[in-house]
Amino acid sequence: MNDDAVSLESSGNIYADVGEPDAEAMLRKARIAVAIETRIRDLNLTQRAAATMTGIPQPRLSALRNGRFRGITETRMLEALRALGNDVEVVIRPPRSDGAGPGHMTVTFAAE
Repeated sequence: MNDDAVSLESSGNIYADVGEPDAEAMLRKARIAVAIETRIRDLNLTQRAAATMTGIPQPRLSALRNGRFRGITETRMLEALRALGNDVEVVIRPPRSDGAGPGHMTVTFAAE
């Protein structure tokens, strides 16, 4: 056992924990990427078939499946998820009553 090991408490967002400036967006994209990967596996698709269905070039899809999704927009990822058969719904809520600061963006997955 290493006595020099340090344990840190996480905020729940690894991107924020390591100081990424776009941490919230990266976490949303990571969650969408997991959903895409799960759907591809559930459908038993080859990467080539998944690329055809989603319209994402195979090398880009491979990168996305390996956690490299900086070069693809959230919108494009949601469109890919829809192409794989998921229903995607964007809900815009009224502003908070205090009206202070920007609102929040989250990705929520409905239970089956």
